[in-house]
Amino acid sequence: MAFARRCLTALALGALALTTLTALTALADPRPFESTDLGRIRRNDQGQLEVVKTPPDGASGASSGPADAAASQPAAPAQLGGKKAPAAAAGGRTIVVGPQEPVRSIPEAARMARDGDTIEIRSGDYRQQAVVWTQARLTIRGIGKRPRLIADGDHAEGKALWVVRNANMLIENVEFRGARVPDGNGAGIRFEKGHLKVVRCAFFDNEMGILTSNFADAELEVEDSEFGEAPKHAGALHHLLYAGQIARLSVRGSRFQQGFRGHLIKSRARESSILYNLLVDGPDGRASYELEFPNGGLAWVIGNIIGQSDNTDNRELVSYGAEGPHWPDNALYLAHNTLVDPLLVGRFLHVWSDKMPPGTEVWAVNNLLVGHAVFAPLGPGRHDGNLVVDRSLLVDGAGLAFRLPNNSPLRGTATPPGFARQQSLAPSAEFKLPAGTRPLPAGIPLTAGALQ
Repeated sequence: MAFARRCLTALALGALALTTLTALTALADPRPFESTDLGRIRRNDQGQLEVVKTPPDGASGASSGPADAAASQPAAPAQLGGKKAPAAAAGGRTIVVGPQEPVRSIPEAARMARDGDTIEIRSGDYRQQAVVWTQARLTIRGIGKRPRLIADGDHAEGKALWVVRNANMLIENVEFRGARVPDGNGAGIRFEKGHLKVVRCAFFDNEMGILTSNFADAELEVEDSEFGEAPKHAGALHHLLYAGQIARLSVRGSRFQQGFRGHLIKSRARESSILYNLLVDGPDGRASYELEFPNGGLAWVIGNIIGQSDNTDNRELVSYGAEGPHWPDNALYLAHNTLVDPLLVGRFLHVWSDKMPPGTEVWAVNNLLVGHAVFAPLGPGRHDGNLVVDRSLLVDGAGLAFRLPNNSPLRGTATPPGFARQQSLAPSAEFKLPAGTRPLPAGIPLTAGALQ
């Protein structure tokens, strides 16, 4: 019996040694794990590397994806019937990037990442971290205080800090700063193909904030993000967000300011949904159009505050159809926006009806027009409930000096805007600083403009 016990003990010790050696070898291997035992690598309090298991779906600590984030927001007109938002990576590993982590650079994480992985980036400044993302399914998010990617002259393929090649991808809580490339179109993100969702990100001092391709089935969603500080050097026009001839652009709860010669948002998309944003150039801005749809398309513009700078290079806030149509379906639905133009000879809206197909619908309903600019929506449709007020009649509420005071006789007097194409034009939310939205109570009396 004693001999048998000694044999069993020896076998157990041998198995333990083999398991320990295998684990150490796996931790020392910088390549992606081949094992199905998924988890993330971190350094513990004793300075040793360890693998932390990823919680199963639904367990405590599991992160929510963009589908969860979208579920917490009121339905938006252009989102109804649209494609499902990209889901956060499910079942993959979590790769942690940071100065004190085994993976210290974003390009290294990009080389390791496989479809379905999540990359978490610790707070800090990451210089010269340009990447071309080739994975088909990926989630990238900053952890804690938003990590900053600073170009410092670096770029991927002469295009951008990050190039998204063809992916179903979520990028969350990351700042992109200082992109410059030889052709003057250096973007924080160049989105080429697939479905990209950008949430709580920031784009400052880039030649382009986000720039897309012209793939007709690509879709871009931007939520709760900030764009600004367009560079003032000579070269191409520096748009803060420029969507090419893609299937759909959705921008919600985001702030755009401090443009220079380019536009705050320019969209050639087949369908554009611009909801509950703050597009106010500010005293330091010199943007051209605040919002432009040069090729028409189906454009939903609801609940935005859109304001021009005294120093603008263009006296028009919103432009539709300046270069003629590209898509077979064209209509502009402009409802419950606050349009601010300080210029005496400005124009709140320019619809280039002579360049668009006859019968192109233009609806302008319940907009609050601040200033003395011209408002002349052209084309068949509805043009009612639009009110003109002087800037002096507006008050500051929650940091936004664009709200009618509570005692204004104009409050609560707007007629419900109704439906277009079976979709409601009534606002269900409003912008809040620094970026984001707050839901509106259901059934409240509506007021002209964006702020209820």
